[in-house]
Amino acid sequence: MADPLDLTGRAVIVTGGTKGVGRGIAAQFRGAGASVVVCARHEPETELPDGISFVTADVRDPDDAERVVAATVERHGRLDVLVNNAGGAPPAESATASPKFSTAIITLNLIAPLVMAQRANAVMQGQEDGGSIINIASVSGRRPSPNSAAYGAAKAGLLNLTETLAVEWAPKVRVNAVTAGMVRTEQAHLYYGDEAGIAAVGATVPLGRMADPADVGDVCLFLASSLARYVSGAEIVVHGGGEKPAYLGASTASSGGQAK
Repeated sequence: MADPLDLTGRAVIVTGGTKGVGRGIAAQFRGAGASVVVCARHEPETELPDGISFVTADVRDPDDAERVVAATVERHGRLDVLVNNAGGAPPAESATASPKFSTAIITLNLIAPLVMAQRANAVMQGQEDGGSIINIASVSGRRPSPNSAAYGAAKAGLLNLTETLAVEWAPKVRVNAVTAGMVRTEQAHLYYGDEAGIAAVGATVPLGRMADPADVGDVCLFLASSLARYVSGAEIVVHGGGEKPAYLGASTASSGGQAK
């Protein structure tokens, strides 16, 4: 029986795939045999693994989005999977964030994935076996997101976009979302401090640690595979069980108390 997670002969694009979560996703696809193209605004700081190629691109630019897709098809003859991973935002107070700042954040985290998806869909619809589009969302789009209002709103919009495109582009193209929680990357120290701080933050997660990029990549691999052939318009939350409710730390009741 053929291995459903063997993606040999498949072509995959991972936006923002040179570092962090994106690099982890790209590595998992490459490990499954796929040919992988990653794109980012800047050259990779470290050498990419064999079988992963790089295209310089700013996904906020529609012409660059078209160029990444075209380069992938020219190089590999097809496009089977698009992972819209590029995104993020620096913190900004909601009361003072400028319209220019908010527009830039929404463009990167919502408009760019839509444009990339449009370009990928145009190719996938012409392939006999269609394709798969995976949007990397965030828990910031599912709960309040203080000091990152535009980012949280954009990620919430990405979830709606996922459901809408899944309806419009079926049956050839499946569209799903992976909603990531806290992930330990090479920049974790900027957000969580030293090793002790990272461990302490990880301990707040029910599974006892922050995610590794590979944890997110494995879920993407599943969604791109034939194992998920009937999965579209879905959201898979990858957050290790989520965040413990704040009242648990504040309550003076016994652990046997009944939730209200």
